[in-house]
Amino acid sequence: MPRKTITFTDKQDEYMQARIASGGYTSDSEYVRDLVRKDQEEALKMAVLEGLSSGISERNVMDIIKDETERMQANGGVLSISES
Repeated sequence: MPRKTITFTDKQDEYMQARIASGGYTSDSEYVRDLVRKDQEEALKMAVLEGLSSGISERNVMDIIKDETERMQANGGVLSISES
């Protein structure tokens, strides 16, 4: 697991320690990890909303998979998948 060094202001640290003391968290690390998880959840919600608001695609699922596979391969990110 990667380790990070993070600097907080005194006020931020006081706030974090108060959150821990209230029983919501057991450590600084748990609190920060929870903040990151909440941020990831918010980003996922925004992506879903963006997808929903983009309307219905004219492409079928295999076309979308093919296009995304090609895009990711171009960026060095995925092996190809074949249509069954």
